[in-house]
Amino acid sequence: MASTRSLDKWRGHRHLQNLAESTPRKTQEQSNHVFLSKPTSRRCAILISTLPFTLTSLPQLSEARERRNKKTIPLEDYLTSPDGLKYYDVLEGKGAVAEKGMTVQVHFDCLYRGITAISSRESKLLAGNRIIAQPYEFKVGAPPGKERKREFVDNPNGLFSAQAAPKPPPAMYSVTEGMKVGGKRTVIVPPEAGYGQKGMNEIPPGSSFELNIELLQVMPAEGK
Repeated sequence: MASTRSLDKWRGHRHLQNLAESTPRKTQEQSNHVFLSKPTSRRCAILISTLPFTLTSLPQLSEARERRNKKTIPLEDYLTSPDGLKYYDVLEGKGAVAEKGMTVQVHFDCLYRGITAISSRESKLLAGNRIIAQPYEFKVGAPPGKERKREFVDNPNGLFSAQAAPKPPPAMYSVTEGMKVGGKRTVIVPPEAGYGQKGMNEIPPGSSFELNIELLQVMPAEGK
């Protein structure tokens, strides 16, 4: 009787052990079966494959944004010209200095809220059929726009005359003084030194904007 009871007890224990061992295997097989029974579409596969790239690219975008923000020049770093214009030399040139009365050639860009509204790099050619970059030539300290008048140009309405070029703001005629050839200067232009209450292209009436000047060449003043 005792041996029969021991045998039944051993059989019960063995049955429970076999049941415990088979349960995880069945659960795993069922989970694998469920996983395999769901086919992955091509679209899902593409999304999954691009997910790591997207996640790794987010910090890069953030770093790029920070680099752009660092390029913003604090207002306290700007200098003030004799006529009250705020300017900052992004790059100090190594060539001749532009003095009052000298004829200079520059490239200039007028930006309003980051949009280039007027630029000498977009001078018109042949009634606007093509766009070229043409340096703007003027005399430092001269009345604004004098070089655009018909009596002061060698070839009125010519391909490369000042009359065919974009109109620069009055601030450029004075704030260029002191620059060196090869230098680049950014200027905060108020409405009274810019395009006034009329505005120009994307620059609204009565608006301030950013003027970027690159000094390309300096010719000695007449009589020197």
